[in-house]
Amino acid sequence: MRIEQYIENKKRKQDGPVCAYVYDLGQLRKHVETLKNSLPAFCRLFYAVKANPDPRILGTLATMVDGFEVASGGELQKVPHQKPMLFGAPAKKQEEIEEAIDAGVEAINVESFHDLNRIEWLSNQKGVITPILIRVNLSRDVPESHHMMSGVPTQFGVDEREVPLIIQKALEMNHVSIDGFHFHAMSNNLKAQAHVQFVAMCLEKAKSWRTRFGLSIRTVDIGGGIGINYWNPEEPFDWDTFATGLHKLEPRMDGLALVLELGRFMTSAAGSYVTEVIDVKANHDQHFALIRGGSHHLRLPAAWKMNHPFRIHPVKEWEAPYERPGVKEAEVTIAGELCTPNDVLVRSEHVEELRAGDVVIFDYAGAYAWTISHHEFLSHPKPEFIYLDEKK
Repeated sequence: MRIEQYIENKKRKQDGPVCAYVYDLGQLRKHVETLKNSLPAFCRLFYAVKANPDPRILGTLATMVDGFEVASGGELQKVPHQKPMLFGAPAKKQEEIEEAIDAGVEAINVESFHDLNRIEWLSNQKGVITPILIRVNLSRDVPESHHMMSGVPTQFGVDEREVPLIIQKALEMNHVSIDGFHFHAMSNNLKAQAHVQFVAMCLEKAKSWRTRFGLSIRTVDIGGGIGINYWNPEEPFDWDTFATGLHKLEPRMDGLALVLELGRFMTSAAGSYVTEVIDVKANHDQHFALIRGGSHHLRLPAAWKMNHPFRIHPVKEWEAPYERPGVKEAEVTIAGELCTPNDVLVRSEHVEELRAGDVVIFDYAGAYAWTISHHEFLSHPKPEFIYLDEKK
């Protein structure tokens, strides 16, 4: 079944307006297989669960990725525990640290001296040695990214200038072991060559600390940050250039493993938010299409103040005994059903035709979509969740 078939089946049943998240698990499998096959042997591909923790997506990925990156106790409980896990968050609760230790995670990110002290103390209580990755807030920024998490003051990681101090402190402890460094520094970077240069810089910094302090590290974790071009999907992040650049770094790896924690880039294209147009109207000389749903289902465009990529599935049938509102060859703002002017998914985009009863398909909605949205505002019904090409 394809999205269009789901829409036609839903309209035929006449059991309310179309409103659903549709996840194409077959497309997801093919995409992840392509990513893995293109990476050099020193790379380990992890999935950042925060992008989309849907259980069926996690189940699909569990047979393909090398592990999961989790950022809360809740995410820790959702992922299959037979897979390697990395745990990182800027404000870890004590019980989360304990859960991570008990679950046998591969490593816990250290974001501060207090983090380090708590992990050491709790590991001592349990009589174990816990591997850690020191998360570094680099002194140099990464201007290519949509959201900078490094090179600027943020709540994330250890200031690069203090990394030698925290290494020394960790080396004096008996219940933590430094497994490597974590450098997640950006979000939604669209420039492949810049990402390769970032990886090379992180690798050299990790190797310099390894040499300086005589560390037996195994891992350089560059996080995720590879982006989706929501503004112009026809010019995506050039994965082939990035993968080729990684292969060229092989002589410089010196026995280290490179961890990629992909989230958005892994699942975004496998999900679509599909919703029916309820009304089309004009107001102060501007056209509006009002949909069943909105930012309480798909908050990303409002959060990033962007127009979400969309396409229109026209529906010919119109059985109502009154005229069908619509617009032709005009700019239209697509807004939701909430009582707020901020409930906008697309602002002033040209359409050939859009009518009540047509269905709008918002592509690239498989990451940071449903789970970052304010579902309970106005208490509207939730969307359906449809899974295409699911292997039972």
